[in-house]
Amino acid sequence: MTTSSKRRSALFRFLDKFLLQDFILPTNRFIGLVIVGAVVTLIASIFDAALPVFLSWNAVLCVLSGVDLLLLPKRSSWGIRRKLPEQMDVRCSFEVGLELESEEQPSVHVELMDHLPQTFSMVRNHLSGAFRGTSASFFYTTMALERGEYVFEHVYLRYSGGMGLWKKQVRLKQVDKIDIYPDLSQVRGVLGAVQDALILEGQRLFKKQRSGSEFHYIRDYVQGDDMRHINWKASARTTKLMTNLFQPEKGKIVTLVLDCGRQMAIELEGQVKLDRTLEAALTLAAVALKQGDQVALIAYASQVKVYVPAGKGLSHLQELTRAVYDLRTDFVESNTQIAFSHVLRFLKKRSLVVLFSDMESYLYDQEMLPYVQRLRRSHHVLLLSLQDPLLHQWVRIRAEDSRQAYRQSIAHQFTTDRYAYVTKMAGRGIPVMDVPADQLTLSAVNAYLDLKSRDRL
Repeated sequence: MTTSSKRRSALFRFLDKFLLQDFILPTNRFIGLVIVGAVVTLIASIFDAALPVFLSWNAVLCVLSGVDLLLLPKRSSWGIRRKLPEQMDVRCSFEVGLELESEEQPSVHVELMDHLPQTFSMVRNHLSGAFRGTSASFFYTTMALERGEYVFEHVYLRYSGGMGLWKKQVRLKQVDKIDIYPDLSQVRGVLGAVQDALILEGQRLFKKQRSGSEFHYIRDYVQGDDMRHINWKASARTTKLMTNLFQPEKGKIVTLVLDCGRQMAIELEGQVKLDRTLEAALTLAAVALKQGDQVALIAYASQVKVYVPAGKGLSHLQELTRAVYDLRTDFVESNTQIAFSHVLRFLKKRSLVVLFSDMESYLYDQEMLPYVQRLRRSHHVLLLSLQDPLLHQWVRIRAEDSRQAYRQSIAHQFTTDRYAYVTKMAGRGIPVMDVPADQLTLSAVNAYLDLKSRDRL
């Protein structure tokens, strides 16, 4: 950097600080006095006394302004502390507290404005009021509209007092971070549910107890129980029929594969597809972990972005959430072969592999089928996709002109292609579920529980 550029840089930094960060601005009272002075000067001009009145009035304003500015506290006397949660779900409002402190114990009126990240929305604002003494607390409510890690950097303070002619502004630096997670309301519902029932998407799911390979407990025999499971020793001790209850074996592996390619950045009903699949995947992980199984996770685009080895327990669910809460889509075509190759290389034990992707990727990725067939030899494979509500809307419209007729025919063609792909893959023994966005979680959990109840994992 040359000497002249250094000088210009210093000048720009000074102007930025003076004009944008720390500056003074007039209050409504000062503006009112200026207007009154202008009116008085205009009246005085009738009597040829405009200049003396103008100079006198402005001299008085300058003196009063100087006194007012001297009475205001110094900018360096202020301090700020911010209180906010370490993490919060997306689209959930939360409260942020600002603790304003001063060394001079002034009596002023303050206005605060926090430096919110771009994707945050203000819900309620209570950031102005009287400040007396050494500290005061202010609160506001906000929410994040997108997942990720965000940084709050500055708080802007304006304060006025004394004669109330001028306000001083100062930018107070206070860096705090917050992690915005996906919507985990369904995950918490799963974790808080009783052992034999789940409620998802407003529907209650009952996990049917069928014969498994792992002993669970002994209970009274009821009509319809398998006669082969009667425990004769327990029946002899209690003088009534008792039966052994078995459950599917625990410790199986569920592998979640998340597509992060460009197709998953398409927005559906206010959320991108990746957000929908993340919420469904984490809910499925919570169900599987609560069942005693292990969960692994792979996220990919043109290469593997995240890999979490199989683990069990609630601590592993937290690890999964931390690994994907800031996951973003890439503006590239996703490479499913890389993800499945990673699964084949690292996953040796039989597993349920659930792929959350897009139907367009399934239809036009000609190299995916050989990998799916190879994977199916030693694992259960389930392909999930989100339906496009716009296609269904175009299929049902009544064509009133050639343009709408053409649009309807294209929508019919896409719908037919999707149905034909699902049918073709079903014939090869590979289930494909093309479901609406609000049914994704329910469909994934139902498919897992069905395999679990039939002891197929």
